[in-house]
Amino acid sequence: MQSFRQRIKKRLERYIELDVDGIRSQVLKILINLKTFTIDKLHQALSTKFKLSYTAVASMVGYINSRLGILKAHKFSYKTRTIYSLKEEYVDIIQGALSKPVHL
Repeated sequence: MQSFRQRIKKRLERYIELDVDGIRSQVLKILINLKTFTIDKLHQALSTKFKLSYTAVASMVGYINSRLGILKAHKFSYKTRTIYSLKEEYVDIIQGALSKPVHL
């Protein structure tokens, strides 16, 4: 039986493997550098390199949050935007997955 960290590592490696244009890798690099972020802040950071819609960025964050499970989401009230942060216990897994050569 695989441990929870091993399952996340496997999912993360698969997620990066399917990255044909470098957007997913860039998102993960930004997440490592930012302590907390909103989708708007991430969209602004990605818009300097890639042509992405706000909804595409929101979709990526939603996938990373729900499927990979490496983010914490917090909302102060129903009127405010959701603030995301990377779970510290997974930073080493992400850095390791990003440093691996990708075989397509």
